[in-house]
Amino acid sequence: MAEPQSGIDRELGMLEAELRRLEAEYNMFFAGRLPRPPWETRTRVAALMKQIDRSPVSNYAQRYRFSTIQSRFATFVELWDRGLRAREEGRGGPFGQRPSATPVQGDRTLHVATLADPEHEGEKLKELYDRMVEARQAVGQASIPFQKFATLVHAQVSALRQQGSDEVAFRVAVKDGKVAFTARPMKRTDGEKP
Repeated sequence: MAEPQSGIDRELGMLEAELRRLEAEYNMFFAGRLPRPPWETRTRVAALMKQIDRSPVSNYAQRYRFSTIQSRFATFVELWDRGLRAREEGRGGPFGQRPSATPVQGDRTLHVATLADPEHEGEKLKELYDRMVEARQAVGQASIPFQKFATLVHAQVSALRQQGSDEVAFRVAVKDGKVAFTARPMKRTDGEKP
């Protein structure tokens, strides 16, 4: 009976080590040293957690140790998810990098693109996204995911099309040290064919 107990202790030790590794990887991600969140490590920790949770733990000390690890993991997950959400929304959040104290001087337009159908103009949409990301990084703002950006552009084009616009001009500019992304309807001139 001593063998299963030591097996649980070993699993709890592995779980604690993996949780420390996950914490370090998230810290590196939020510091900008990893290109994407450590989803693989997080999935591995969650799987270990489920595996131990399903096995019988009769020792009170082991049960207490495991519940402490579970609560620590849950707290970290909530914090990391808030940080990711804030980053996607362009806010500072708990790990956010604050914009630099010296904002970019002067208001200026960085890129303009016109789109009639974003689904069939993928290169233009990607170029617009790339300019937006570059501008946000230059002023210290977090970038937004491409899918969220593409959904926004599709929605703007659809809304302005319903108002009678054939094309939509999108502009990436810097105003007061912040990136401004605007959409303006463009109508066809009489000489152009639909």
